[in-house]
Amino acid sequence: MKRSLMTSALATLLACAGQTVLYAQEPIIQTKYTADPAPMVYNDTVFLYTSHDEDDAQGYGFKMLDWQLYTSTDMVNWTDHGPIASLKDFTWRKRDNGAWALQVVERNGKFYMYCPLHGNGIGVLVSDSPYGPFKDPIGKPLVWQKEHWDDIDPTVYIDDDGQAYMYWGNPNLYYVKLNEDMISTSGDIVKIGKLKTYQEGPWFYKRNNRYYLAFASTCCPEGIGYAMSDSPTGPWDVKGYIMRPTDRTRGNHPGIIDYKGKTYVFGQNYDLLRLEMEEHHERRSISVAEMHYNADGTIQEVPYFKDVKVEQIEHFDPYRRVEAETMAWGYGLKTEKMPGGGIYVTAVDDGDSLIVRGVDFGKRGAKRFRACIAAEQGCTVEIHLDCVDGPLVGTLEVKATGGMQAYKEMECRVKGAKGVHDLVFLFKGGAGKNLMNWDYWRFS
Repeated sequence: MKRSLMTSALATLLACAGQTVLYAQEPIIQTKYTADPAPMVYNDTVFLYTSHDEDDAQGYGFKMLDWQLYTSTDMVNWTDHGPIASLKDFTWRKRDNGAWALQVVERNGKFYMYCPLHGNGIGVLVSDSPYGPFKDPIGKPLVWQKEHWDDIDPTVYIDDDGQAYMYWGNPNLYYVKLNEDMISTSGDIVKIGKLKTYQEGPWFYKRNNRYYLAFASTCCPEGIGYAMSDSPTGPWDVKGYIMRPTDRTRGNHPGIIDYKGKTYVFGQNYDLLRLEMEEHHERRSISVAEMHYNADGTIQEVPYFKDVKVEQIEHFDPYRRVEAETMAWGYGLKTEKMPGGGIYVTAVDDGDSLIVRGVDFGKRGAKRFRACIAAEQGCTVEIHLDCVDGPLVGTLEVKATGGMQAYKEMECRVKGAKGVHDLVFLFKGGAGKNLMNWDYWRFS
């Protein structure tokens, strides 16, 4: 549901007052409700796979039909690649809801997506690319213990000796060995049971010859806890919290990566929903924070996401084709798939803004701006630096193109865009709503 213009103005103020977007950690995706973060580093890029809460999910019931992908190379600007798999990819499923927490891992140039289909076990999809398409190679569940509904939240790690393991489970914790083909199991399923404070959402990895199991911890609300072991199969020693439970959230689900010399923990909350309402619905959003280890390998507690900041790793290059669905902040906007492939930004209303952080225009600066847009009516895109009321360096006059899928390139002059700034696109139009669809842009 699109928020009101009053809420839009509030969101804009939140995004800019005191450089909030620069320094406060809001959810990193705002165009959709996302949950169950599953980050993977590949080819110097963070691939963030997520589950997806639908906008019309009601109360405490989950409405989850597909899985999404976002990428970043700077940890603050994220590109939306849309849905990459859905329940429909599993022809054997018996339910039309329940696309819960997934994980993707790479092995020998192929990418394996482990997907729980709530009430139908855990399936696996495979692709030759991290972007998909993903296909079902076995036509049946990889794991399905039909006597209960514990088979959710799979996490997979390939150890140094080549042996792969899959952990999963709520409320009990299980693991099984995977064969080298990654689509069949080896040996029996092992039930570990209930670790102290363990709830669900395990994330299994290895660092410095120690094994880690992070998980949604305690309930409710849930924090992020973790356990350590000297063996990939335990026994597990629960150490404490990565992030303590807080009344500011209800559930959690960790994903942890090392990237460009830093460690990051992803989790989920209801902070985006709270911009709209206090009423509870299962519409969650993903946030991220930097995480640190102690000398003995234990993990330092991380404050709640909104109490920390994530530093941008590298500046953003505007002198290339940039997909419009790349942003640090775009609350109120939506993204959709084009009929012929690709993603575009839509639901653009008067007063909305899209922010890209840490853009490096260089010493000489930008002279022109070009964008590919479809519109049924005229509107404008104001180009500001640092904030919605920051310096105006250009105004793109958008002409009607003949329809909302009739994309045309248009351009304007730019003056004063030099050095490193946050880039703010502010949309204005007398019609108020659904001003345009936006494919891509670039400066020159």
